[in-house]
Amino acid sequence: MPASDIRPPRLGARLYSVWHRHMRVYTRHLVSNGLPPFLDPVIFLLGIGLGLGRYITAMDSLPYLVFLATALPVTSAMFTASYECTFATFVRLEFQKAYDGMVSAPVTLNDLFVGEILWAGSKGLFFSACVVLVMSLFGAIPLPMGLLAVPIGFLTGAMFGALALLVTSFVQNINHFNFYFTGFLSPMFFFSGTFFPLSSLPRALRSMAELLPLTHAVRLTRSLALARFSPVLLADLAFLIVVTLVAGYLAIRRLRRRIVV
Repeated sequence: MPASDIRPPRLGARLYSVWHRHMRVYTRHLVSNGLPPFLDPVIFLLGIGLGLGRYITAMDSLPYLVFLATALPVTSAMFTASYECTFATFVRLEFQKAYDGMVSAPVTLNDLFVGEILWAGSKGLFFSACVVLVMSLFGAIPLPMGLLAVPIGFLTGAMFGALALLVTSFVQNINHFNFYFTGFLSPMFFFSGTFFPLSSLPRALRSMAELLPLTHAVRLTRSLALARFSPVLLADLAFLIVVTLVAGYLAIRRLRRRIVV
């Protein structure tokens, strides 16, 4: 066959190959990787929801258990996507040198990291689905509207995957990720409307909370699960998409320089 007739695989096939590689690695230890998504929400529900729920009967005109449970699908997506695109990506980049081998195939560097973001979104979807399933068994998430949290989990996972890749592009020592998790993700977990409504915060902090990505994911998920539709949800959805695109673009641009030297 003449060289001029040889064409690279289509974009979808290239992205799928990256996604499929990560999926195969993840499912190699499916029990140890897949069991925590079911156990974590149960432990959290028993430790916080049922325990604290005995003293807090209602939050924002909702039973506290429902208020809390309708935020947990996307917080779970946030953490799993962040771990995937920080520690796991750094290991593939610096220790395993997996990307060096992957680019020898007909896959571009852009394909590699877009595939990473899609994989992070897929893990966010999986973890969100697990949380919705467990919480619905306790009656904490109403069905079928609660199922809308699952696609939002994908968007949340993709967004935090892109943000995590951007952080990874700056990190030279794997221990430095602790600053990102402790200094950014953990505070955001508590001040994004997960445990209490933003209206209870001082006005200045309320404005700052609106800049946090998780705030928009939590509000979107809770509102959809409870069928509380409003125009602000479109702004929340746009926020997730724009942050994903901007952070993903900047992350890929920087990570390309670390591989191509």
